[in-house]
Amino acid sequence: MISAVELNGVSQVYVNRKGTFTALKDIDLTIRPGEFVTLIGPSGCGKTTLLSLISGLLPPTSGTIRILGEEIRKPTAKVGYMLQQDYLFPWRTIDENASIGLELLGRLNEHTRSSVLALLDEMGLSDQVDRYPHQLSGGMRQRVALVRTLAPEPDILLLDEPFSALDYQTKLQLEDLVAQTLKARKKTAVLVTHDISEAIAMSDRIIVLRPNPGRVLAEVEVPEAIRRALPLKAREEHGFHELFHYLWGLFEQMDKRGGNKSGAE
Repeated sequence: MISAVELNGVSQVYVNRKGTFTALKDIDLTIRPGEFVTLIGPSGCGKTTLLSLISGLLPPTSGTIRILGEEIRKPTAKVGYMLQQDYLFPWRTIDENASIGLELLGRLNEHTRSSVLALLDEMGLSDQVDRYPHQLSGGMRQRVALVRTLAPEPDILLLDEPFSALDYQTKLQLEDLVAQTLKARKKTAVLVTHDISEAIAMSDRIIVLRPNPGRVLAEVEVPEAIRRALPLKAREEHGFHELFHYLWGLFEQMDKRGGNKSGAE
């Protein structure tokens, strides 16, 4: 089976006036089709840099990145990217914002527009399509951002802390919605988060990165009972708290070694 995402010996070095900084070093990572993988680690471990590399927005200094078997060094429509901020255009309606990816790809037509409307309806936004972003709550705006990401039908979704700006109740509701939506569509997903509970509740597998430079410290398979449950209920499953404390312990070890210093995120 072809891997959805494959990184071999990937390193990323930034150069500025002060010299060079190694954000990531010798990253080997394979993500299976349909798998939900979360990247966690302290500041400076290169989580967001890793997403930028997988998306093709940033070419690696060394190593190779393959998406569905093909090496990439630039953005591809096979990968969708959802950010912490929704970045909706205030002058466009919700329908128009949700359709912008298809528009930029030259794929907006009667059929794809109908698909966008169906997605908005699935997200509970069918009565909001003619409104503007300022008229929606933060949670609703993130639902629009999810529709915009899904509309071009990417094979892989990259999620860069998409729930961190939301209140706790809305965050939990959106976690369930995103998990359910991606599983129903058998999408591969890579999530970056600082929230250990969120990582466990949403993931099939968790990659723990250590900083300075960013390297893989541990790979953890989430127990099946937790994986089967939606994120809200997953927090009540047997083994959840034990896994939380194990991951928390890894963070404490890194902190004691001075690994929580600032650096590339």
